[in-house]
Amino acid sequence: MSKYLSKLTIPLLAVVLGLIAGAIIMLISGYDPIAGYGVMLDGIIGEQYYIGESLRTIITYALAGLAVAFAFRTGLFNIGVEGQLIVGWLAAVWVGVAFELPKFIHLPLAIVAGALAGALWAFIPGYLKAKFRVHEVIVSIMLNYTALYVTNYLINDILTDKKDRTERIADSASLSSPFLQSLTDYSRLHWGIVIAIICIIIMWFILEKTKMGFELKAVGFNQNASEYAGMSVNKNIILSMVISGVFAGLAGVMEGLGTFGYAAIKGGFTGMGFDGIAVALLGANTAIGVALAAILFGGLKAGALNMPLQIGIPSEIVDIIIALIIFFVAASYFIRWLAQRFNKKGVK
Repeated sequence: MSKYLSKLTIPLLAVVLGLIAGAIIMLISGYDPIAGYGVMLDGIIGEQYYIGESLRTIITYALAGLAVAFAFRTGLFNIGVEGQLIVGWLAAVWVGVAFELPKFIHLPLAIVAGALAGALWAFIPGYLKAKFRVHEVIVSIMLNYTALYVTNYLINDILTDKKDRTERIADSASLSSPFLQSLTDYSRLHWGIVIAIICIIIMWFILEKTKMGFELKAVGFNQNASEYAGMSVNKNIILSMVISGVFAGLAGVMEGLGTFGYAAIKGGFTGMGFDGIAVALLGANTAIGVALAAILFGGLKAGALNMPLQIGIPSEIVDIIIALIIFFVAASYFIRWLAQRFNKKGVK
């Protein structure tokens, strides 16, 4: 089996095994798995509205996955995507609320503000990693909680008198699209889909077609060899985390300027940043892989909302299925062995 086919087969088998295991769990729990998956599929593509909501969910998952994948490809584990997403969300909304500008200035300014906020939040663990060799996982985990509570404080005591959420952003800063909404029976689908596609292309181009991308990957693979070759290890570590933070901040922008139009006090994490880890793992940390994994996970999450309403299956079943898919991805040796066995039987 070629290396390309092997990379493609392992995620596909992991998805199939995860769905089979999910069906077994539904069966043991007293639910009909065929009906369950049927209702889930209907909640993904059964109506124009469902298609729009699925695409809207996929947008954020794609950007969160790109953030994790970019850091992974350069030897870093950015587990702080959740916090970077939250600060990007608030920064974009603040610009959307605080200024009155023409749309061609206001919207780009709000998007850039969210991206920069995510980049700044990711710069902190990147700088500490580069200068003091403090592990980025520890710092970024702590910064997730810092982001959650700092943004809650700002919303509650600084930015609004409502005590629970900000004012709605101005129309001039909104990603909302009446055109896309009319195509999808007035779902919340927005122009962020274009931004997500552009970011997927940008990640691919940076890592595969530029000298900067080569250096970033080289430093992640072997810091000593990279330094011997004249590359700046510290600069590339920081740069990698900052670019990763930009993608994470943009994921927050999609929620603030596209889906909701405001920032609210959060009782806990959104979970989208952590789900980005699963998207990156299933997508093998490649741009196109992340896009495909985001379609799967975004669809599963959107379709899961239909299950408890129509046939009483808890939507948490989907979280179990996603966890099982990631388990099978992690057990890649076993998946590879199965693929080789099937391949040998096919040759005979």
